[in-house]
Amino acid sequence: MREITVLSGGMGGARFLQGLLHGIAEGLLPGVAPDARVTVVANTADDLWVHGLKVCPDLDTVMYTLGDGIDPERGWGRREETWSVRTELAEYGVEPTWFGLGDRDVATHLVRTQMLDAGYPLSQVTEALCRRWRPGVRLLPMSDDRVETHVAIADAEAPSGRRVVHFQEYWVRLRASVPAEAVVVVGLDEARPAPGVVEAVAEADLVLVPPSNPVVSVGTILGVPGIRETLRATAAPVVGLSPIVGGTHVRGMAAQVLPAIGVEVSARAVGLHYGARSAGGVLDGWLVDSADADALPALREAGLAAEAVPLMMTDVDATARMVAAALALVAAPRP
Repeated sequence: MREITVLSGGMGGARFLQGLLHGIAEGLLPGVAPDARVTVVANTADDLWVHGLKVCPDLDTVMYTLGDGIDPERGWGRREETWSVRTELAEYGVEPTWFGLGDRDVATHLVRTQMLDAGYPLSQVTEALCRRWRPGVRLLPMSDDRVETHVAIADAEAPSGRRVVHFQEYWVRLRASVPAEAVVVVGLDEARPAPGVVEAVAEADLVLVPPSNPVVSVGTILGVPGIRETLRATAAPVVGLSPIVGGTHVRGMAAQVLPAIGVEVSARAVGLHYGARSAGGVLDGWLVDSADADALPALREAGLAAEAVPLMMTDVDATARMVAAALALVAAPRP
């Protein structure tokens, strides 16, 4: 295998990619060439404008993580960050005060915004930013078009009894502490895949769906018209890894948003939600954690190759073993 494509969200996807690149570099992945190229199709529906700047959290988290600039404690933003601009904006009373941009991080958003204002599409801007960070992958936004995830939550003071907030407000300000009644992705139906995205899926030797959020990360990527269809048609095997372990998410807020789309919070239910390609879904294989081995019969009955292995990304070696298990899953003869 020389061409591997990964559909990625932010923190979970970035950590998975670290293990994948480590596995390739150390020869830990049977059948994968040492010079294999990894293409990442990243979610951009978390993007937002803050203080006039275009912020792309998932693109930046992948770029900073693989470029060795991420803050390892927070899992987002720059390492050794300072907050002078944020402090001054707060002194002026400028909102939003709940979404803080560090001084180093601001530089990335300034460059991105200036290039977008000059007429460059997001895909070209991302390529330019990656020349500095050298993440070791080809990083593509899922779309150059503006797509934004919003979450409906209960609000007794609103005329309808609910209000809709941007995903970042739900996640950062509210900390996903209230149930999500619905997830609304504005602009998704009219979006087009960014240049290179369809080809990356269609021409891959392997497509991996890491343990990213199945609703607001992978789900939005699959929602861009043309991507799901290409995934179903590609000759490459498509393998996903469950973000749900032992009945809840490891990190993030999958447990809060899965019920909003009618999906139970379990490794079995998420695998069935993606579905087997043989039955109109998008996956050939689905890995669950060892704690969820009881899900295997239902997954296999639905047409998925499925196994239970440790899925905690404790370090790059553990994550590389997860990738190796994904490879073995689709390499083994089907019963």
